[in-house]
Amino acid sequence: MIFVAILAFVVWLYLLMGHGRFWQAGPTLPAGFPEAAPAVVAVVPARNEAALIPRTVSSLLAQDYPGPFRVVLVDDNSTDGTANALNASSRLTVLRGSPRPAGWAGKLWAVAQGVVEADEAEFVLLTDADIEHGPAHVAALVAQAERHDLDLVSEMVTLSCQSWAERALIPAFVFFFQLLYPFAWVNDPLRSTAAAAGGTVLVRRRALTRIGGIQAIRTALIDDVALAAAVKTGGPIWLGHSGLARSIRPYPSTGDIWRMITRSAYVQLRESPLLLLLCTIAMILIWLIPPLALVHGPSAARILGALAWAGMAWSYLPTLHRFGLSPLWAPFLPLIALFYMVATIASALNHYTGRGVAWKGRAYRAGAA
Repeated sequence: MIFVAILAFVVWLYLLMGHGRFWQAGPTLPAGFPEAAPAVVAVVPARNEAALIPRTVSSLLAQDYPGPFRVVLVDDNSTDGTANALNASSRLTVLRGSPRPAGWAGKLWAVAQGVVEADEAEFVLLTDADIEHGPAHVAALVAQAERHDLDLVSEMVTLSCQSWAERALIPAFVFFFQLLYPFAWVNDPLRSTAAAAGGTVLVRRRALTRIGGIQAIRTALIDDVALAAAVKTGGPIWLGHSGLARSIRPYPSTGDIWRMITRSAYVQLRESPLLLLLCTIAMILIWLIPPLALVHGPSAARILGALAWAGMAWSYLPTLHRFGLSPLWAPFLPLIALFYMVATIASALNHYTGRGVAWKGRAYRAGAA
């Protein structure tokens, strides 16, 4: 126990002091208007989103953007009347998506059709059907891109955190994302780390052309990270948080969050048994060994376990603060991490039992990552 307690303590020293300050829960997209106002087209892929899409599209059409701006909704073969749930507008184009070709992920095929329709825009805003945008959001995104000559600007939008399950598990989702992709490293052009948050991705037309368009990532199921990685090979990107946009998709129960994780966690691990094993060992070492050492270890291991657990809880406080939650949630991070670890293993089991990845009534087999 003393050896693993020492190892866990050393890992936490590194994470707190050398891992891109992932725990800071920043930066945040600043408000502002661009000096120039280039044309922007928002592309919204939607599959069976009739309940949410009116709020999403209405918030986009209400943007206070001084330049040319319009919205393209791609109805991805919905069966619930998604396209019919919208009111007509001169700035709204509704496309009925064509059948998905072999080798394409469904969402990306819908996005690709929308991007073709947006061929006059200098910027394309890729946004999900469950994102509600504040009136100044598009202006702030473009201002950030223009201010720093960025090829891609993305944000972790404000996520729903109302139910008990959301308060317990959703902040940790953001925290773990920051751990996997420290935002400071993503925003450093000298580092290879690249990521984006799919709810909001503003990308320059020149960057899309350079990488070969959406077709270059057509098989990706973690499409936001794949797009960011492709773009960053030739230009700078930026990832942060936003108070100007929020997800309106609720996750009222632990079962809803469980399904959200199991849908793509194993894809994130490239469907690799070795990476799953290494990930599980790492999660046990990082999240579970400190409290176990404190409770069951000899005196030296207890001290190290207590220090590592304290550092872990302290690192979680900025994320809890961002969500407006009590710091009393912080000591429970090992249990929360255990939930995510088991869900990741379940995601792999789904893969090997033939269930793979399923979303909105569409299933994807192995090899599509």
